[in-house]
Amino acid sequence: MVSWKWEPVGKVLIRMNVIWRNSISCLRVTKVPHRYQSGYHPVAPLGSRILTDPAKVFEHNMWDHMQWSKEEAAAARKKVEENSAVRVLLEEQVKYESEASKYWDTFYKIHKNKFFKDRNWLLREFPEILPVDQKTEGKAKELSWDHVKTNAANCFSRVHCPAAPEFKNHYKKSSSSSDDQSKAVSDFSSLNSEEHRRGPLKTELFPGSNATFRILEVGCGAGNSVFPILNTLQNAPESFLYCCDFASGAVELVKSHSSYRAAQCCAFVHDVCDDGSPYPFPDGLLDVILLVFVLSSIHPDRMQGVVNRLSKLLKPGGMLLFRDYGRYDKTQLRFKRGQCLSENFYVRGDGTRVYFFTKGEIHSMFCKAGLDEKQNLVDRRLQVNRKKQVKMHRVWVQGKFQKPLHFT
Repeated sequence: MVSWKWEPVGKVLIRMNVIWRNSISCLRVTKVPHRYQSGYHPVAPLGSRILTDPAKVFEHNMWDHMQWSKEEAAAARKKVEENSAVRVLLEEQVKYESEASKYWDTFYKIHKNKFFKDRNWLLREFPEILPVDQKTEGKAKELSWDHVKTNAANCFSRVHCPAAPEFKNHYKKSSSSSDDQSKAVSDFSSLNSEEHRRGPLKTELFPGSNATFRILEVGCGAGNSVFPILNTLQNAPESFLYCCDFASGAVELVKSHSSYRAAQCCAFVHDVCDDGSPYPFPDGLLDVILLVFVLSSIHPDRMQGVVNRLSKLLKPGGMLLFRDYGRYDKTQLRFKRGQCLSENFYVRGDGTRVYFFTKGEIHSMFCKAGLDEKQNLVDRRLQVNRKKQVKMHRVWVQGKFQKPLHFT
């Protein structure tokens, strides 16, 4: 009698679990295209914690989507006016520019790999880092938000979700995808020689030449993005990660790390401001470029040239993923008088420099480089020190920019 009562319940629970898991798979696929939209705030981690009751502000360390009051915005502008009133002497500014790599080298010699935390949030904010089956991606891009809601509802109403099987092929090599990529490389006009154009079709001519999906992280530092990515790419052997930094000490830290795999990663010293400095791979070959908290350390006069050069490295359809400091971030407000180099550009006590961007500046810079804006948003958060009962406004700018399929 007991068995007759409980067995159907068990079957129901199993069925509900299957439906739930299939619905989650469906949602994961259908959320992808909306992360490409300009100004769209990603579902995770942005938007997950909203402060609705000011009395509860110290209950968590971070609050999302914070709107500034007029008083807070005015106070931030006033603080910046004050700390930028006195500029660093011109001769010292020249020294900070010419010896930039020296200051960063010293930084990594002192801090090693213990200063920054691993960026485990990267894949949540930038799922484009991972190789995706082009057929699945193409279908996903055609979905509207109404389709997303409909598909999610359908997943709950039936066990089978048609999007789920395609998602399972996420890491599988697609022969059509490989052919398209090889054709794009061979036809791309910026490759320097016929030998380079045929490189991926021949034997190993350069690191990662046999890969079908290639990523470059610019300004890799001690590897806080490198190793979270490499750990994920273990399931995608056809992928290859390049990473560079102009501080040789940082590159050595990456190469000496226990998780570094030369078979799937190439770390090298490179100054992105030096147009004449070659990369260990041909132009027009990269699927993804990661530019996270790097551009802000470069002199504003040289930023456009850097972005232009990086644009040439992307293959048609390739993505440049960007995240950096936004205007009036608490870091900018903390600078003292005499540390300002130029408008919104400062030098830290250790000689390293930082710039604070607006959304408009980012739009202009990347679009001038011939890239299409897919996302460009200001991420405003409230960081809380619960022990000291201190509130700090964090402001970052995040963008995704794609090279047109028919780039001229």
